[in-house]
Order: sequence, then C-alpha cells, then structure tokens
Amino acid sequence: QVQLVESGGGLAQPGESLRLSCAASGSFLQVSEMSWYRQAPGKQRERVARIFYNKVTEYAETVKGRFIITRDNRRDSIEIQMNSLKPEDTGVYTCHARIRARGTDKYDDYWGQGTQVTISS
Repeated sequence: QVQLVESGGGLAQPGESLRLSCAASGSFLQVSEMSWYRQAPGKQRERVARIFYNKVTEYAETVKGRFIITRDNRRDSIEIQMNSLKPEDTGVYTCHARIRARGTDKYDDYWGQGTQVTISS
C-alpha cells in the first residue's frame, strides 16, 4: 500500500518560518512529480509548489520568493521551507504525488492526510 506521510506545520507568527515534510512509503516503482497544495477556509484548494523528478520547481505567484521546495529522490521525499509567513498562508497543507505502483505501467495520484498551518499574531 502506497502512502504519503506528512510532518510539520503548526502555529507561527507573521514573518516566521515553518517547514513541512512529506515522504512516500510502501511498495512502488517510481515517484514522478510531487507537490504541496493548500486550502484556506472558504477557498478552493490551490497548488503552492511542485517539484519534478529532475528537481525543476514551480511556485504559485503568492509564495514565490518566500517558499522553497526541495526533493530527495533516494528517499522519495520532499520538504517545503516556508519563510516570511503571512496570515493568508493559513490553511491545510496536503502533499500530493504521482506514483507508479508495482504491477502497473501508469502513474496514479496519491494524497497525504493534510496538516494545519496557522499564521497568527
């Protein structure tokens, strides 16, 4: 069974930093792209950052210059370093990955359980 296990998050004040981690576990062949999404109260879920297997990255305009996503291909894991946090960064952050499971030749979408990030003074 393939799972995405997240850690990190919590409460921070504006201007502070937080780090989230996500690792794929279970039996699978390969992980392609990995991303962090967030959903703020009353808003649609949005992709915050994405990183491909070759470590090319993409960021939402709202976090460019503040968030940094990195990846460890040996551990099939990603981290996102969130700096200069703002109240509008508050939301549930969820890890996503495209994973090719054993016994299949296609990639499927997998999601973590989500972790709360709250930015408040």
